[in-house]
Amino acid sequence: MSKGCSAAGLAALAALVLGLVAPGAARAEETIKIGLLLPFSGPFAETARQIDNGVKLYVKQHGDTVAGKKIEILDRDTTGPAPDVAKRLAQELVTRDKVNFLAGFVLTPNALAVADIATEAKVPTVLMNAATSIITVKSPYIVRLSFTLPQVTVPLAQWAAKNGIKQVYLMTSDYGPGHDAAAAFEKAFTAAGGQIVGKVEMPLKSPDFAAYVQKVSDVKPQAVFLFVPSGQQPTALMKTFAEQGLTRSGLKILATGDVTDDDVLETMGDPALGIITTHHYSYAHDSQLNKAYVKAYAQAYGPDIRPNFMSVGGYDGMAAIYKAIAELKGNVDPDKVMAAFKGMRFESPRGPIEIDPATRDIVQTVYVRRVEKVDGKVVNVEFDKIPDVKDPGKPR
Repeated sequence: MSKGCSAAGLAALAALVLGLVAPGAARAEETIKIGLLLPFSGPFAETARQIDNGVKLYVKQHGDTVAGKKIEILDRDTTGPAPDVAKRLAQELVTRDKVNFLAGFVLTPNALAVADIATEAKVPTVLMNAATSIITVKSPYIVRLSFTLPQVTVPLAQWAAKNGIKQVYLMTSDYGPGHDAAAAFEKAFTAAGGQIVGKVEMPLKSPDFAAYVQKVSDVKPQAVFLFVPSGQQPTALMKTFAEQGLTRSGLKILATGDVTDDDVLETMGDPALGIITTHHYSYAHDSQLNKAYVKAYAQAYGPDIRPNFMSVGGYDGMAAIYKAIAELKGNVDPDKVMAAFKGMRFESPRGPIEIDPATRDIVQTVYVRRVEKVDGKVVNVEFDKIPDVKDPGKPR
């Protein structure tokens, strides 16, 4: 139960929900409503746009009717890392708009704020990005179609240790995913014989990276591991590395794929070349399904916007919702929907994915990539992969 959410408050919410949504009401409705909670304004608006693009592209390709039921998407702006706003909007969507699903969630704090509502109202809630391991533990009505930070970080730490990297300095954002990434990297890297020679946590809102990068320059580690949320921050961080001469110093830069987000990678330019990352999706992923996805995305939104892992999170989140509705022939009883999610498998633009029935978290291939120039474009080139990776950070 989240802090500040009393038992009395939850009871009141449950009573309100039960008063407004009668048993079987969802089955009787001809429209299935999905409340999409994303930061459409503020510093994370670009990430919201990518998820929203993926959602809308799936609907465009597959129609807005499933099992004879009309699909209606209700967009709501959480404005940024604003748990109170996310909670209020989710309550309104459940009690006033009577949504059958909640979805979206760029940021972990917002997803955690909605967990109690998902539980009390029994509303299946689909994570399309938020990547802290613990989120799915907070409600039996949450399923994740994105990734977790430990899931993509542990393979990177293991790769680094196997490839001659002995000393690493950690630079991560000071919030749930950053904490997950730092802890997962340190545990896996030290277990493989590596040494962490320093660490720093950077503020999530409006960080000034210069002082933090200077610490790296002073320590002179063999490598640095980075995690900052996708969007504006990776470009600013790599610009600071370049300005302080570290991108030409021989320092090895390791990161999760958030840092070399396909949406902003070209704007990062040459300072990004050579960065080694691990992640679950690259715009340059070599599969026929991804090539078709990239082409359809360009036709829908223009050639200047690359689809990134956020867009695929939105696309696959909608695919899972559609598949559950179709399997249940339009009967979106929440417990039956969650049962349909568990063990669900399908092919994604990222590769094969599956929902772990025990944890409701995604199982997927994690790719090792290097930032390179290919045909004049800066891209994440996959050169190794680890199939069927579960979330190693899940509390057991």
